[in-house]
Amino acid sequence: MKKILYKKLFLDVSKFFLLISSSLALIIWVVQAVNFLDYISEDGHGIKTYFFITALNLPKIFSRIIPFCIFLSTFYILNKYEVKNELLIFWNIGINKIVFINKLIYLSVFFLLIQLLFNAFLVPSSQNLARDYIRSSNIDFFPNLVKEKKFIDTVSNLTIYVETKDKNGNFKNVYLKDKLDDYKSQIIYAKTGKIVSIDNNNYLILNDGKFIDVDQEKITTFEFKKTEFDLSKYTTKTTTFPKVQEVKTKYLLECISNLNLDREYVKATNFLVCNKKLEVTIKEEIFKRIFKPLFIPVIILIACMMVLFNKDYFNYSRIQYFIFTFGIIIIVVSEILARWVESNNSFIIFILTPLIIFFLNYIFIINKLKFKS
Repeated sequence: MKKILYKKLFLDVSKFFLLISSSLALIIWVVQAVNFLDYISEDGHGIKTYFFITALNLPKIFSRIIPFCIFLSTFYILNKYEVKNELLIFWNIGINKIVFINKLIYLSVFFLLIQLLFNAFLVPSSQNLARDYIRSSNIDFFPNLVKEKKFIDTVSNLTIYVETKDKNGNFKNVYLKDKLDDYKSQIIYAKTGKIVSIDNNNYLILNDGKFIDVDQEKITTFEFKKTEFDLSKYTTKTTTFPKVQEVKTKYLLECISNLNLDREYVKATNFLVCNKKLEVTIKEEIFKRIFKPLFIPVIILIACMMVLFNKDYFNYSRIQYFIFTFGIIIIVVSEILARWVESNNSFIIFILTPLIIFFLNYIFIINKLKFKS
């Protein structure tokens, strides 16, 4: 009988968690997806890239809302059980309230592992995959990027302007400025032009134009009838290097391990150079991925405070508001601490805070139950 009741409790919490987390994640995803419209309107990427990138953002969204959703689920189900007198069934068959709370703490470990899985593996992998996809999609983003009578500087070190563009992709009065370095640049003007793809590489075919090479105070000019401008070496400014948050955890751990051996490590990814300059940033990122889930048992234990009071208790509704507010405050504190660690490197405080709150709250609940008995 006890196993059946516990199974029902766990299923109810898990079902409500899936419902609220999927609904909230979908709402946040829709709101954030609007920001990614730049990939269509400004960066020149297609609709397929847009939907793929926004979909890969879902694991990150889900990871961020797990603490709130599991707290809300536990709080809601316990309140529902109390209102419908279902908690009385647990107490009447001899289940101790401390044992009941311990069972929910065991459940919290399961959700802790879920968030750890997202933080350490799924989120960085999906974010890295998104950046790789954007990078690989650059082979066809140039034709969509160029707009009539608009200076396009989305591409690093390159500015493009065309006066007219017809439905076949033909340009008239094309202007390009290619910044070679801090002192050299090349300006190209052509009467007509068109972007063509050869062996998965983009080339801008220019006709009847002029090259202007600017080297500090020296300017060289020469004309051409037809020339090809290789666009394959250019990418948008947003796709150069991945952030540390997008690198897989195992690579970050390998990086720190090799740096501790006092040697440079360049294997982390094809785009991340692991060196002493990044050591603190990488340690902070590893720390947040592994230790942030420690707050999940804390907030579930706070929700368990609901079993200390029944619906006939004086000011029961106020107690509900207090417990709910307390849980939300702890969730906010966990976010603040995570950001505070970034600037202060106080890792020990971040570790001790959830442990101290958990044990103080657990002692309070035990003493409260002993006092009532």
